[in-house]
Amino acid sequence: MALSITSAIPDPDLLDLPWNLPLDLWPESTIVALPKGISRHLVRFVNLAGYVVAIKETTAELARQEYDMLRSLQRLEIPCVEPVAVVTDRVAEDGEALAPALVTRHLRFSLPYRALYSQALRPDTATRLVDALAVLLARLHIGGFFWGDVSLSNTLFRRDAGAFAAYLVDAETGKLYDQGLSTGQRENDLEIGRVNIAGELLDLQAGGRLDEDVDPVAVADGIVAAYRQLWTTLTETETFPEAERWRIAKRVERLNDLGFDIEELSISRTEDGAKVVIQPKVVDAGHHSRRLLRLTGLDAGENQARRLLNDLDAYRATGGREALDEEQVAHEWLAKVFEPVVRAIPRELRGKLEPAEVFHQLLEHRWYLSQKEGRSVPLAEALTAYIEDVLRHRRDEITMVNPPTATLTVPVGVIGPSSPLPGADDEEDWRAKV
Repeated sequence: MALSITSAIPDPDLLDLPWNLPLDLWPESTIVALPKGISRHLVRFVNLAGYVVAIKETTAELARQEYDMLRSLQRLEIPCVEPVAVVTDRVAEDGEALAPALVTRHLRFSLPYRALYSQALRPDTATRLVDALAVLLARLHIGGFFWGDVSLSNTLFRRDAGAFAAYLVDAETGKLYDQGLSTGQRENDLEIGRVNIAGELLDLQAGGRLDEDVDPVAVADGIVAAYRQLWTTLTETETFPEAERWRIAKRVERLNDLGFDIEELSISRTEDGAKVVIQPKVVDAGHHSRRLLRLTGLDAGENQARRLLNDLDAYRATGGREALDEEQVAHEWLAKVFEPVVRAIPRELRGKLEPAEVFHQLLEHRWYLSQKEGRSVPLAEALTAYIEDVLRHRRDEITMVNPPTATLTVPVGVIGPSSPLPGADDEEDWRAKV
């Protein structure tokens, strides 16, 4: 069999897969059952040595084009799935030519939007998914990428401390422009996304999977409002009196909070004051993620990092540690607070959530217990309650073995609440959300 595999990741296990069979006939012993979104192509998940890949049958031209595009997006540090290989020259045992395939690495702890519901997709969750997609779209446009098929189905979502982070999955229709995108191209992408999202939510509504309070069209329109507000923050030119130069720092701080860094900052004097032009740079992690990584080596989502850093800062403010070096305190916090929590999670529960999300939810649970009991609940006590009352009842999100790939039959809980410090919901209601 004259099989051709083009890959930037040398993995001999790729050769052991049954490429001489159409993808829909691959044996169940090869397939990993994971929830997946709607796709115009046949997609299957397969377990290789130590990781899971998604295999999509397509044409040789489209497979190569998408493989190259995903590699380019990775170089631009844009959140997307990792390309693994392009497989061509597949031939069945009877000599029939088989469709080429694109192989990408499955994004751990991620879920398609259809899996992010319990009994029905709630209004706040639908809004957060669209907000996350708006951020991803802005990142793509800043990098000069025209998507051409913006939708929830072409996106994977990872939990990020009460919010969601969005990752591009399908780049088949995308194009990169070195000179950037025109306003018309951006508006075209935005309109495509608005129409697709409305259709996807209406489909959920028809299947009884959408909360009756959700207006699919209104939620879809939300991506337009969220994107435009974000785009203004990223690209607007500000003019202000020279005495108010502190506003430059505020602008940079807003960008950092949104997960963007500054590539270039231009300040010029005008008759009206100081004119500031900022060229934002897409980064894989925001200001808080980078600080957490620098201090502790932990790689977490932006909201997760913000929450962990808040706990680290609170730890530094106690016990006479204020005068100590920040790196020294961070090392102590990691060894005495974070790592003991991770080690305390029973082995059979470690696939439920990634460590940073577990720690965030533990802090939430401790806050609720303290409010309920009118005292400051020790972390160790809150950890025991969290493991038994919350974590043990979650479904694994690292790799879900059941239900079958084609159908998701078991409800997946949605993290909540969305606000950093919830006040109105009682603990029982919050448990129902998580």
